[in-house]
Amino acid sequence: MIPVILDTDIGTDIDDTWALAMLLRSPELDLKAVVTSHGDTGYRARLVAKMLTIAGRTDVPVGEGSGDGHLAPNRRGQDGWLGDYRASDYRGTYRRDGVALMVESIMASPEPVTVLAIGPASTVADALAAEPAIATKARFVGMHGAVRRGYRNSETPVPEYNVFLDVAAFRAVLAADWEIVLTPLDTCGIVLLEGDEYRRVRDSNDPLMQAVMANYRTWAKAADIEEMAERRSSTLFDTVAVYLAFATDLLEMESIRLAVRDDGLTYESPDGNPVQAALAWRDLDAFRDLLIRRLLDLGS
Repeated sequence: MIPVILDTDIGTDIDDTWALAMLLRSPELDLKAVVTSHGDTGYRARLVAKMLTIAGRTDVPVGEGSGDGHLAPNRRGQDGWLGDYRASDYRGTYRRDGVALMVESIMASPEPVTVLAIGPASTVADALAAEPAIATKARFVGMHGAVRRGYRNSETPVPEYNVFLDVAAFRAVLAADWEIVLTPLDTCGIVLLEGDEYRRVRDSNDPLMQAVMANYRTWAKAADIEEMAERRSSTLFDTVAVYLAFATDLLEMESIRLAVRDDGLTYESPDGNPVQAALAWRDLDAFRDLLIRRLLDLGS
């Protein structure tokens, strides 16, 4: 099993919640800790803690990572599901110092750790600043950037959310001396479930999937798109990063050099940093089938 630390901005877009469920159901991955990034990281960490409790995974430490404690009401669409759940309700380890939790977890691991980042890289950058040696004991797998395509499969790349929210942090990640594997919008921006595929997960009696759907419906109601939650998923960007943490077979991977403009636009450049980027699908249908099987706990 691959030791993994998840860094997430769960609680803003709903895809982080789907990704956490997929991660918990992936036998290749050994989840060692979850830390949160950007804005109100306490709100995000409590969401993680409640989901882990439902999944029966209170063995996983949870940490509040780097953020300023603020998040606009329209960016916290899962508040209704979280309710009055408090950090003290978590029966596992809950820490306010998520950066330290990340550093300690990596440095204590006898095996290389995969840092799986599906939000702004703020916490990862602070961990690198606190202990640069983590790069010698870890690799970075992330959902970041747009190389040749943009949102909704546009032919025009644009600044991607996880990058432009903290450009300096992503630059720090790129500059670190470790392996970097990315799914940019080119591949993760076209993943969703609909039709019979979606109905299988929507109507599941599995407790974890029921929690995901309750979160999704709460999020969709807050965004005034309740009807969408009944007919299809949102775009499931972050699930592709979870897959890349243990396999690449279903994707076309390219070795490129990536740079970042001040506005957050990522682009290929001879002066950029080397990354392995998933720039096209070999078999998107097979990925969706794998995703559904993982979410429903049906094995590989």
